[in-house]
Amino acid sequence: MSNSVEEELLKKAQKWSSVASPLHKFYSGKVEVMPKCIINSLNDFNIWYTPGVAQVCQEIEKDKEKAYDYTSKWNYVAVVSDGTRVLGLGDIGSHGSLPVMEGKALLFKYLGGVDAFPICLGTKNPDEIIQAVKWIEPSFGGINLEDLSSPKCFYILDNLRKEMPIPVWHDDQQGTAAVILAGAINALKLVGKKLKEARFTIVGAGAANTRTFYVLQAAGVDTKNIMITDSSGILSYTRDDLKGSYKWDLALKSNPEGLEGDIRDAVKGSDILIAASRSGPNTILKEDLKEMASNAIVFACANPIPEIWPWEAKKAGIRVFATGRSDFPNQVNNSLVFPAIFRGALDVRAKTISDEMCISSAIALAKYAEDKGLHEEYIIPKMDEWEIYPIQATETGLTAINQGLSRRKLSREELFNNSQNIIKRTQDIVKLLIKNEFIKPLPSI
Repeated sequence: MSNSVEEELLKKAQKWSSVASPLHKFYSGKVEVMPKCIINSLNDFNIWYTPGVAQVCQEIEKDKEKAYDYTSKWNYVAVVSDGTRVLGLGDIGSHGSLPVMEGKALLFKYLGGVDAFPICLGTKNPDEIIQAVKWIEPSFGGINLEDLSSPKCFYILDNLRKEMPIPVWHDDQQGTAAVILAGAINALKLVGKKLKEARFTIVGAGAANTRTFYVLQAAGVDTKNIMITDSSGILSYTRDDLKGSYKWDLALKSNPEGLEGDIRDAVKGSDILIAASRSGPNTILKEDLKEMASNAIVFACANPIPEIWPWEAKKAGIRVFATGRSDFPNQVNNSLVFPAIFRGALDVRAKTISDEMCISSAIALAKYAEDKGLHEEYIIPKMDEWEIYPIQATETGLTAINQGLSRRKLSREELFNNSQNIIKRTQDIVKLLIKNEFIKPLPSI
């Protein structure tokens, strides 16, 4: 690839940053709350508010489960963050994280029909975060933890999952793990290798890759075929610095020979590299990738800049390359799963979101792409293939029912029709608002 072509690709990859600020300012935010009940006159508020609403309140007081029937609790999700690990930006604070949480709410609504609310907390204390989430639980059908730094994110998630009566998940962990599993299934299939036999290198031992390790294990990957690196090198039972940390279990279950070294040592003979580490470029070098097996696969998932640019990876002989960005082929990004997984969980009023529910969603995602025809630049559906979201939601809901984790039991047909109708309704409303310019047209920039 010539330098001029590389420069053009780099320019294209960087253009979004230049227009983001003026467009965010133009719209003064990305989501808003709108009525969904009939309002023909002020008399209607006698039903929706006082005095009529008192009867509804009294019924819920006697049976709090009726909140799912009489209010929008069934479709409300809180997107909770303290702003300590935002995209590739690190600790930028709660105010700085708000545009990301609004973006998350936008994806929830447009792709999953879920009413999500950005909740940016003014504390970094894990116990205070846990308490805050417990306090707001009555209003929500689910909690999406977002951009919390590790290791406290594990502590927060584990405690809330044990103590909350509604689904609590950390999208950086479970969402990323699910979409990586889907991409890995198809990428390995495309190059003629098997998931349960492939050799994995995981670069980065933070929230995303830690849960990815456990989800891969649950999906049948032999953990003895996995090497993991952090900023200090390969995780190994020989490293005393890992004892007492969450990484110690990873070290004991992976790397059975106790190998030491850096990324280049870890990737030798590896079939697939999964990176969710420091935003690049040059976090991973093309010289590192030359040590991989033939027909190798690389997922460089750091945002906003992948650990290595696609063209650099291709120079190293990588056959299948994916990033977390939507402007390159093969976007392995949790936006492909979290709206659908929550759609399915909310529709059955699930009490939690299990790894098995994530795996069911991942398998559905992979099968959809396989049925359309896999190739090196299509191992996973694109975000605009909205038909995949009701399919994933259905599989997620059915798995919750089969595991005894749901409050409602619906058939496959009921789940699919319900999720499809909710998602399609949202997208049709957005099109109508744009057509009638209730959403202002984009300005020229």
